This record gives sequence, structure tokens and C-alpha cells, in this order.
Amino acid sequence: MKIAIVTGASSGMGRETAVQLADRFAGFGEIWLVARRMDRLMELEKQLPVPVRKFAVDLTDETQLSELSEALRREQPDVKILVNASGYGKIGSVGSVALKDETGMVRLNCEALCVVTHMVLPYMSKNSRIIQYASSASFLPQPGFAVYAATKAFVLSYSRALGEELKKRGIYVTAVCPGPVKTEFFDIAETTGRIPLYKRLTMADPVKVVKLAVRDSLMGKPVSVYGFVMKSFRLMCKAVPHSLILKIMSCISPKQVVKPEEENESEKK
Repeated sequence: MKIAIVTGASSGMGRETAVQLADRFAGFGEIWLVARRMDRLMELEKQLPVPVRKFAVDLTDETQLSELSEALRREQPDVKILVNASGYGKIGSVGSVALKDETGMVRLNCEALCVVTHMVLPYMSKNSRIIQYASSASFLPQPGFAVYAATKAFVLSYSRALGEELKKRGIYVTAVCPGPVKTEFFDIAETTGRIPLYKRLTMADPVKVVKLAVRDSLMGKPVSVYGFVMKSFRLMCKAVPHSLILKIMSCISPKQVVKPEEENESEKK
């Protein structure tokens, strides 16, 4: 049975990717949706024209992850597309954001992504695709968003190396690096700070970002960047010294100050 697996499927880019995969590909026997919130997965299932299997698991919990691992061993599916979209970010200077949130970003954005990829790879065949959601934040260190940007730099580096390793198996890996996107992501991120105005002005449509990501994945591109602004930003990060860009960013970014009593529990997808 040919399937797709989508993590972070309860909202944001993961949810939109599941919708577009279901609409675009008729050959899937099932789409496996992975996220923490079962109610969201049940709601999404009603909208998809293909059979769905739901896994309400916390990807940072080894015990819960075993549910997905056991299903793979039992069903022995042919995973044609793996989408790692689970992740979150918290705005704020290092030390001002709760420690559990700083380490939580590393565990979900990096460690869980590696675990799921490692777990699924044995079930992927030639001409399969892996879509990893990184971010344009991966192009440059980001004061006020330091941990999140670092985790996405990891995702970009890991994905490009993985893509080279898997070429001999005919499996293609695409790191998706959008700028700010109009999703629930910033509802969570802004519980500890405010995003700069320039990011608000460059918000992208998630439907368009995902459409390009899927197309670039099918074309075997290692990196997918949506929009003229983010493509220009990527080129700038390659051509201009990072020290200069960081000075400019520091000048135009609001100061992030978070009091301990204002810290909120992370709502991870």
C-alpha cells in the first residue's frame, strides 16, 4: 500500500500539505496524519478525499512514538512521501523564554524530525520524496529568535546532506524555507514577544507556499523558497557579511522583554 505521512498535520503548513497531497495524488491508499490534537485530525479527516489513519502522538515522547513505529512494522507500507512539518517557535531573547520552551524547540524541531525520518526511511522506495519544513530563518542567525533560527539551520543542513546520501536510492529530499506565513505559528510564537513589522509585511499565503513546495519536491529540488522577497533575502545572506545584516536587524527589531509570569506553555502541533 502506497501512503504519505504528514507530521504537524493538525494546523499550519502540515495541515495544508496534507490537503494538497490528498487533492493532487489519487494513488495513495492512505494518508497517515500525525499530530498531538486528535480533534483537529478528526476535523481534517472529513475534508480529505482519501482514507486517513490518525496518530495523536507527541513526537517528543518515545512511548507515544512507538505507536507510529509499530504501525509501520505491522503494515509494511510503501511510504512515497514523508512530510516533516511539526515544529514551533518562541520569540524572545535567550534566557527570557522559559527553559522548557527553548529546549522544547530543539527536541521537536530537530530531534523529533530526525527520529521520524530514521523511522520511516526503511519503508521508502525509489522515487519517493521527503519534504522537511525549515525556514528562511535558517539562512542567518536571528537575535530575538535565536533558538528557533538555529533549529531551522539544523533542518536545512541535515536535509541537504540527507538528500545527497539518498540519491543512490532515488529518494529526493527538499528543505522548504519560507519566510513568515499566515498560520497559527505566530499565535504561539507571539506568546513571548512580538514579531518585527517587516515580517508582518512579508507574510505569505500558506496555500501558495505549499503548492510551490510540493512542485519543487516533485522536481527533486533540494531547497524550496517561496516569493521574490525571500529569494532575495537568501541571496543577500550569501553575499553580505552576516555581521552587517545582524546590525541592521537589531536596529529594526523591537526589543523583546518577557517577565517570568508572562511565560506560557507551548502548544506544539
